[in-house]
Amino acid sequence: MPFSPRPFYSRTLPMVALLIALSACSRSLPPPAEEAAPVSTVQAAKKSLPELVTAVGNVEAINSVAVKSLVDGQLLESDVRDGQVVSKGQLLFRIDPRPAQAALAQTNAALAKDVAARDLAHAQVVRYQPVATKGFISADQMQQYLTAEEAAAASVKVDQANVEAAKLTLAYTDIHAPLAGRTGRVLVQPGNLVKANDTQALLTINQIAPIYVAFSVAGRLVDRVRAAQARGTLKVEAAGDGISGKIGGDLSFVDNAVDPATNTVKLRASFANADERLWPGQFVNIVLTLGSDADALVIPDAAVKDGPDGNYVFVIDAGQRARQRAVTVTRSVNGESMIASGLSAGETVVTDGQSRLADGTRVTVMNESK
Repeated sequence: MPFSPRPFYSRTLPMVALLIALSACSRSLPPPAEEAAPVSTVQAAKKSLPELVTAVGNVEAINSVAVKSLVDGQLLESDVRDGQVVSKGQLLFRIDPRPAQAALAQTNAALAKDVAARDLAHAQVVRYQPVATKGFISADQMQQYLTAEEAAAASVKVDQANVEAAKLTLAYTDIHAPLAGRTGRVLVQPGNLVKANDTQALLTINQIAPIYVAFSVAGRLVDRVRAAQARGTLKVEAAGDGISGKIGGDLSFVDNAVDPATNTVKLRASFANADERLWPGQFVNIVLTLGSDADALVIPDAAVKDGPDGNYVFVIDAGQRARQRAVTVTRSVNGESMIASGLSAGETVVTDGQSRLADGTRVTVMNESK
């Protein structure tokens, strides 16, 4: 039986029908639901927020004295130990006093001699004064008696000054602590010869209670620091490695010029340091409190992002969609940002998950805190 091919339309017709059916089915399916991005949020709130300035400070002794000898001689005794706490006026060293004692004896002898000469000159003036008034001796001779008395009296004053100087030199053979504090290492031992005002100090005493901490802040903060200082004493906190807790003190000094090389101004805070937790030469972290805003609008730092046009946040609207909004940040303190504009109290902002958001993205709040 001869082969009879099927017409072309008879082969394509079923395929076309299938495509039409599939197209109809696809038009009847609903569009896929928009997927919501998971985020964490917090509500903007008003609270008191301090204005803090942080810096690195260096601990300095309020007074530091290099103890030196004021006389030459042999060091006989050392009544102080390395690192000892001393009180003002406490005996530290004793230098051989015998040369000074001998010098004092000499000046006392010279004083006694000149006192006798003065008394003799005065007696002559008393004796010849009545005679001179009657003309029995010349005026020149009487003037000689008067001059001799004045010269003798002047010599006595010189001797008295020499005696006081000798006493002072003798007193310098005992070296006392000029202030209360803690000593360093004793650098000269008994038996050695010491010289007056030698470059080598006997020891150094540091006053560490109270104590200073010096630090610097940016020059642009000078007006704010001075304005806050005018309202009252500014509080300062010091903390650092090896220091338990925070130590409170007061700002005591603002330098009178900004360093042009660094554009910073030097400040100094004083601390009672009765427990000696601060030690000269130590580096500490300083927090200076300039004041506090009692009604500041605050959100976590994590909610604020940096964009090409400045800071912005994502605010959740009533339809659970994220809306990008520009904000102005006044300052950040302890992980919280103070918002000057762009946000109102009670509005909900995203603190985590911003990388999945664009303006208008639907969100699902995972954990909201107030």
